[in-house]
Amino acid sequence: MTLVRGKVRIIGGQWRSRLLTFPANPDLRPTSDRIRETVFNWLGQDLTGMSCLDLFAGSGALGFEAASRGASQVVMVDADTKIYNALHENKEKLLATQVELKMMNALNFLNSDVRKFDVIFLDPPYRLELLPKLLLLLPSHLGKDGLVYAETKSAWVADKPWRVKRSAKAGAVSYQLLELALNG
Repeated sequence: MTLVRGKVRIIGGQWRSRLLTFPANPDLRPTSDRIRETVFNWLGQDLTGMSCLDLFAGSGALGFEAASRGASQVVMVDADTKIYNALHENKEKLLATQVELKMMNALNFLNSDVRKFDVIFLDPPYRLELLPKLLLLLPSHLGKDGLVYAETKSAWVADKPWRVKRSAKAGAVSYQLLELALNG
C-alpha cells in the first residue's frame, strides 16, 4: 500500500501518483490502494460525466480518485475542521474545480441537500456504527442506476431496499458495492 503516515497516493487518472496529505486523526483510515483499485475496477476506470458524493471524506482518497478519473462533480463532506482544511489544500494543489467541499455533519448534509448522485462513497468511522441509519437516507440521493460503496470493519449485510452488486474483503476490511433492488 502506498500509504505514508499522513499521505496517500492517487492511483489512477489524470492525477495518478500525486500525493494527498491529511492530518493525524484516529478516525481516519484512508481506503488502501488495493481496495481502491478493486472499487474503481467495479465502477469502471473512467467516471467521465458522473456525479459523486464522498460522505465522511477524511483523507479524500475516494473523492479525489473519482475526480482524477473524470467525475464531473465530486461533493466531499466532512465535519472536522482540520480535515476540511486539508481537503481544501489538496483541492487547491490539484486545481480540482469539479470538487465541492462541505464542512458539515453527514446526516445534516443528507437531510438538507436534494441533489442526486451516480456514486456515493460511504466510509464512516467504524465506532459510530452509522451505516444502517445512513443507508435509509440514501435512496433519495441516488440517480438512476446509482451505486453506493460501503466499507465496514466486519462482514455486513444491507437491509432492503439494497442489493449487493459486488463485495470483497481485504484484511479486516469488508467492502461492498450496493444498488437499489428493483421492486417486485
